[in-house]
Amino acid sequence: MTLKAVLFDFNGVIINDEPIHQQLIDQVLIAENLRPKSGEFRQVCLGRSDRACIRELLQRRGRVVSEDYLTQIIKRKAEAYQQELAKLEKLPTYPGLEDLIFQVRSRNLKLAVVSGALRSEVELVLQRLGLAEYFCAIVAGDDITTSKPEPDGYLLAVERLNEIEPSLNLQPAECLAIEDTPAGITAAKRAKIPVVGVANTYPFHMLQRQANWAVDYLSDLDLEYVQQVYTHRNQYVA
Repeated sequence: MTLKAVLFDFNGVIINDEPIHQQLIDQVLIAENLRPKSGEFRQVCLGRSDRACIRELLQRRGRVVSEDYLTQIIKRKAEAYQQELAKLEKLPTYPGLEDLIFQVRSRNLKLAVVSGALRSEVELVLQRLGLAEYFCAIVAGDDITTSKPEPDGYLLAVERLNEIEPSLNLQPAECLAIEDTPAGITAAKRAKIPVVGVANTYPFHMLQRQANWAVDYLSDLDLEYVQQVYTHRNQYVA
């Protein structure tokens, strides 16, 4: 068994945009004549798609909306997100991101993004960071009907990487997921993909209890050690 692909979460792993999303979600609620509640964004939205997040926030307030109306809300939020990013001269990323991507590429491992974010948002950020060409596949929130902690996004990423390069014969256990939330970690593990939790959003000790590995920063991830584990052990998936 060898490591063949590294699957990155997006929000909280590649881009540090939680404050932007929280502001925009609050604006969504206010536009619906509803009041944001302190701490609710982190509880309901982190690690999940906009559709799952907004639907639950509305349901908690007794508001049930159609899928079409929900799509309109998400579209408006996405437009506002792009406007917010356009105001930034430099996008907020995490230390060690580019070096880790370089390490992955130097080992000839495949790269993919698995996220609940919209494809337009993922592609915009990767292009602005100059990283788009390195990612073979993107599985975004508009590609699947479920949200993390369901494993569908990760399973689809494996499927797409195999479509791109059939000779790879990629299996979930030959991937490594990089996640920052319990929902994301659970999604990867349900897909039988080993996962490293990076403490960008939740404390290290919390992620350590849930992930196969945990690091404080992306720069702490020892890819050589991880590769050795994949090569010599077959029992690392919990």
